Amino acid sequence: MDNSKTNVMRILDQKKIAYSDFSYDSSITNGVDVASVLGEDKERVFKTLVTVSNNGHYFVFVIPVFRELDLKKAAKVALVKSIEMIKQKDLLPLTGYIHGGCSPIGMKKLFPTFIDNSCNEADYFYVSGGRCGRQIRINPNDLMKLINAKTADLVKENI
Repeated sequence: MDNSKTNVMRILDQKKIAYSDFSYDSSITNGVDVASVLGEDKERVFKTLVTVSNNGHYFVFVIPVFRELDLKKAAKVALVKSIEMIKQKDLLPLTGYIHGGCSPIGMKKLFPTFIDNSCNEADYFYVSGGRCGRQIRINPNDLMKLINAKTADLVKENI
């Protein structure tokens, strides 16, 4: 397992924000499987999604790994007409992260970020540590202050 510090961890250390770091087999990319490997409830493990609006602005959404982003809700909270996921090939040049290792912390630029309001239900949750096979456990309020994020209802209702 990789135990070296990621850029995410260096930023958290520099800002003196408490977190725990977890490594696992980087071939595990399904978020629900990641939660299982961490021994955590899938509702506490979040994924980072990068989107682009109809007017070309980028937005980041952080939601539970087992849920799907509701693009209509996302556009509404971002105050734009419509939103869609960016193409995977655009992720690295835009954020500095690859698919499966994208963290809301330490992107090349600080994009407007929204976290699903289900994060308010616990004193910690997990987000990517900035590499495949790395997760950090952090207090949602600490993360929101660091990246100036807001919470909102972002996911599709269970059907």
